[in-house]
Amino acid sequence: MLTDAAAIAFVPSTDLDRSRAFYGSVLGLRLTEQTPFACVFQAGPTMLRVTKVEQLSAQPFTVLGWSVPDLRATLAGLVAAGVAVTRYDGMPQDDQGVWATPGGDLIAWFPDPDGNNLSLTQFA
Repeated sequence: MLTDAAAIAFVPSTDLDRSRAFYGSVLGLRLTEQTPFACVFQAGPTMLRVTKVEQLSAQPFTVLGWSVPDLRATLAGLVAAGVAVTRYDGMPQDDQGVWATPGGDLIAWFPDPDGNNLSLTQFA
């Protein structure tokens, strides 16, 4: 039924102004609408609704990620913009915080201002 329907991604935020600055200015997503309830961005072909919540318990797993053609270049740009790379104990990440999967994919993680776990993936 939903094969051809466009997906919409949702991320919670306790501070929409802070999230608007992060997703818009830092990540470079285009803001298409802001209401008291959400900031709506265009992330490639996907609508991203950063939705206002009163409280948030950030999850330990990735809630939103991007497939990128050059992970290291993208990650370097994010780090230069002040984004912190997440490092995990026991995970063999390199000096840049990149993990190479056994199949050769490259993955790096970083938090948004609310602690939502975001990722970049470069598929082999």
